[in-house]
Amino acid sequence: MALNKPFNRGPRLPFKKKEAEHNINQFIRAQEVRLVGDNIEQGIYSLRDALALAEEQELDLVEISPNAVPPVCKITDYNKFIYEQKKKLKEIKSNAKQTVIKEIRFGPNTDDHDFEFKLKHAIKFLEAGEKVRAYVHFKGRAIVYKEQGEILLLRFAQALEDVGKVEQLPKLEGKRMFLTVTPKAAKK
Repeated sequence: MALNKPFNRGPRLPFKKKEAEHNINQFIRAQEVRLVGDNIEQGIYSLRDALALAEEQELDLVEISPNAVPPVCKITDYNKFIYEQKKKLKEIKSNAKQTVIKEIRFGPNTDDHDFEFKLKHAIKFLEAGEKVRAYVHFKGRAIVYKEQGEILLLRFAQALEDVGKVEQLPKLEGKRMFLTVTPKAAKK
């Protein structure tokens, strides 16, 4: 029969609220601030005057550049200010290009048909603006054919000269020898 006792996890810590990213209103420590914002005359004000202007407009005084001399503050609604900053950050992230690396695997004794087949795929990837990372995987005692693997990768790089350029020459790491090729002209 099970007891209906709650599981004891020790003393509970109080929930710690996330601190504000910016100093606002009474948390601003500077005596003088450079004031910017809508519906105000920009300039240097004492902290007391700046707080009075913000309260008059029923908005917050937000320290946006604390390292400036004097610190730059803006009269705005703090929640709206945070929302706009997050929106800008999200837009910057969405515009950033993601680098896609496609991998192509060879064996040290890959025959010509397989080589041509994988070469066609690599050309397709490079024309689409993606990086290609070709590698020769040596299983067991096949590591004795590492010269053969290097020759294969160099032949692969030479065949891709028209659409890509070699970023990293063949390099042995453990049981794999890598070659990285980047597209010559990224697709727009």
